[in-house]
Amino acid sequence: MRFCVPFPMFPADHVRALASVAEEAGFHFIAVPDSVFYPETVSAGYPYSSDGSRFWAADTPFVDPTVSMAWMAARTSRIRLVTNVLKTPLRDPLLLAKQIASLAVMADDRIEIGVGLSWIPEEFAWTGTNMRTRGARLDEQIDILRLVCSGNGPEFIEHHGKHYDFGRLMISPSPSTPVKIHVGGHSEPALERAARVGDGWISVQATTQEITDIAQRLSVLRANHGRSGPFSAFVLPIDAVGPDAYRRLGDTIESYGMEPVFMAVPWYYSGKDPNDLDVRRDSLLSFGDSVISKI
Repeated sequence: MRFCVPFPMFPADHVRALASVAEEAGFHFIAVPDSVFYPETVSAGYPYSSDGSRFWAADTPFVDPTVSMAWMAARTSRIRLVTNVLKTPLRDPLLLAKQIASLAVMADDRIEIGVGLSWIPEEFAWTGTNMRTRGARLDEQIDILRLVCSGNGPEFIEHHGKHYDFGRLMISPSPSTPVKIHVGGHSEPALERAARVGDGWISVQATTQEITDIAQRLSVLRANHGRSGPFSAFVLPIDAVGPDAYRRLGDTIESYGMEPVFMAVPWYYSGKDPNDLDVRRDSLLSFGDSVISKI
């Protein structure tokens, strides 16, 4: 049972200030979001709000995840860093694999990545990528990332797929341990992909019952694919408060053959301004004392 703190939509100065604080508080992971740009108008609804509207302003900061993870890795020594989640189909897989491989080496193998599908048609149109093929391309991108970041160091690889095709090449440096790849999303295709090829699953905020239901579903899907090895469930329960609640939910997740990684944003429960840097710092340390150290 481990703990992860998301840095959602943090300004750059908060990213710089809080990475070492999260490590001091005892968190095992920092998760960073991804957004390439904010279209002024979008032709699709946001899937995680009741009315489909975006809940963040146009100028909300999203530091590029590879940049923020590199900066935080240089100023910490233990805590792991994970994307939550990277809009992988917007990117060229070889260029992304080069970034992740270099980052993993520079961070002493403390990098993990969460991958997912963007919901914004304009992101695909304006980055010259195809939204219709995003799922199939993500499957191939995961294959390519695993080839480059297999943990064998630099070696020749090749890939011949429907959407990406290249001959023998080597990317160096490359990490000495495999980079774990987790799949985000609550849809059935996302859960199927996580069960089939993921090292773990990443949720959005959800109730303990919703998380329990998905954990049960993932266990069935993983069994269908003959998978029984280590598997992480990064979950953000909105109704779990205190060590006992985390223990109960953790025991449930473990009963389905998965390791729980609890995401927590304690500044929202402080009763103070959740956007204030000092409130965020104090909340991280308080959560470490009152919850993490008790488990």
